[in-house]
Order: sequence, then C-alpha cells, then structure tokens
Amino acid sequence: MIASVQFRNCRVLRDATLPLGRFTLIVGANGSGKSTALQALQWRHTDFQRIVTVGIQTPEAEVVEVVVRWGPPHEDVMTTMQWYSRRGHTREHKSVQGHVLGKDDKQILTPKLSEIRLYSLDADAIASPVQLEPNIVLSKNGARLAGVLDRLRDLVPERFEALNDEFGRWLPEFDRILFDTPQAGHRSFLLRTRQGHHAIPASDLSQGTLLALAILTLAYLPTPPPLICLEEPDRGMHPRLLRDVQDALYRLSYPENFGEKRDPVQVVATTHSPYFLDLFKDHPEEIVIAHRVGQAAYFERLVDRPEIDDILGDAPLGEVWYSGILGGVPAES
Repeated sequence: MIASVQFRNCRVLRDATLPLGRFTLIVGANGSGKSTALQALQWRHTDFQRIVTVGIQTPEAEVVEVVVRWGPPHEDVMTTMQWYSRRGHTREHKSVQGHVLGKDDKQILTPKLSEIRLYSLDADAIASPVQLEPNIVLSKNGARLAGVLDRLRDLVPERFEALNDEFGRWLPEFDRILFDTPQAGHRSFLLRTRQGHHAIPASDLSQGTLLALAILTLAYLPTPPPLICLEEPDRGMHPRLLRDVQDALYRLSYPENFGEKRDPVQVVATTHSPYFLDLFKDHPEEIVIAHRVGQAAYFERLVDRPEIDDILGDAPLGEVWYSGILGGVPAES
C-alpha cells in the first residue's frame, strides 16, 4: 500500500503531502487540490506545461515531482516521478535508507502504480451499450459496465448473485439485473422491477441508480485494482443511500470484515457532502482536509488537528466542517 504522496510544483499543490491509509476521504473546497492529487497518481507522459504550478519563476520550477512513499511490506521504498520542462519524464524506485533496491521489488512496484484506477463516474457513460471484448474492465467514467457485469455473471456467478441481492437491498424497487444484445457483439443491461417484472433499459434509469450500480460493481469484483480513486462517489445519491455507499467502499478496503479472502484495496475518495462526511465521525484517521491558502494548497489529517475531540463534541462532523471551523471550505472574498 501507499503510505503517503508528496507533491512539488503540481498545479495548486506547490508543496504538499497527502497521507493515506486503507481508506481515505478527502474534503475541501473547489480548487484545493483534491482532483490533482488523484490524477497525479496516474500521470505518465503528461505534458509538463499542463501540470506545473502556474506563475512560479524560480529554478526549482523546472521540475514537477511526485514522491510515493510505500507502506508495508515496502516501507523502506519510495518512488520518485519527475517531469522536466525540457527533458521529459523519469521514474525511479529507491530505498529511503540508500540501500540498493532489488530487481524483484521494482518488478512488484511498477505494476502497482500502473494498476491504479481513477473513476469519475458519469451516468450516460454507464448506461451506454458496450462492444464485448476479453478481460473487459470498467472505464474511468463508468463506461463498459454492461460488459463487466456480463463477464461477472459468466465467470463468477455467485458474486454476480450476491451483487444482485445487495443492489435489491439498496434499491428495493428492483430485483434483477438483466441483459440485452442491441446488436451483434454488443451488450446492454436493464433492471427488472420487483412489482410487475418490467424491464427498464439502462438509458431510462435515474442518475443515482446508475452511479449506485457502478460503485457496487466495483465492490464485488473478484480481483479489484490495488488502489481505487473515486471522485465524489456520493454524487447524485439520496442521503439514505450514503451508508450503503460507505459499506461498499469499506468492502474494498476492509475485506476481512465482509468475509472476503483477498488483499485489501486502498481507496481514496473525495466529497463535498456534509452528509457523507458525517458517517466517518468515528474514524477521523480516515479524513483528510484539503486547505487552500492563496495560490497553494496543503493536506491535513483530521486526527492530527489539536483538540479535535473538543472541536467536534456531540455535533455532526459534516455540520462542523460546513461551518468552516475545520477549514477546507471556500474562502470568503
């Protein structure tokens, strides 16, 4: 797993470090670096001018740097990625203590970075029919969900049935995921109503229903990516569904609590919702506040705030954050 990520000259993240656990929820105002932090983990041959902090004119501005510090069992290792204005992109795995890193470690860590997935789900993309292909995976915007569900049904039917049952609990008006073949080699999905058994095409489903199904599908994948980043997984959800969304993300991060026998998935999510944030009051170690001061932003774990217990008291966490006491809200003009 990744213990932290340090950013230098990355857009608004002029000099910032993001601490990570199995599950991390980042809250903050627009423009406070939340999306940049997630996107930077997937940057490869990105153009230097697109990612460098705007307006800095010092010699150090000639490089954008992202340093990944690994946790167990690779806690002595960091991966440094750098983008230069004239020399392209480099990546290096090295020991924090200066030891020579073995070839086996490099062969393990490089795929871990390449397998990181960032999702910013879009209802229209989720609903779109997909051309079937081997080893189909969910796209960044949720496209190809029909193919992922179809593959899950064929290869791991017991997990598909469990997903079906859980989705019926989330949204009791539906009792079954169905499939259609709109044209040769393509697949689309429908949801069957519990009453009357009417098949509703994905294109006619609500945004919240489609987003919920995509998130739940990620939670039931037999071999999910090692690190999943989700931008606003609560977006478009009714407040009564937020606890279910939290459970789905925890199923990824804490599989042992759900009877799963696989490695934990590291999940990093962002939110603007005080209602979603409320659900994590008992886990301040999982909350990171994104602060913006002037043209720069930085991150702070909620648990590291002085006197945090006194600040929160008996009030809902979302309400305290919304008030501005914790920071991470739009600055007043």
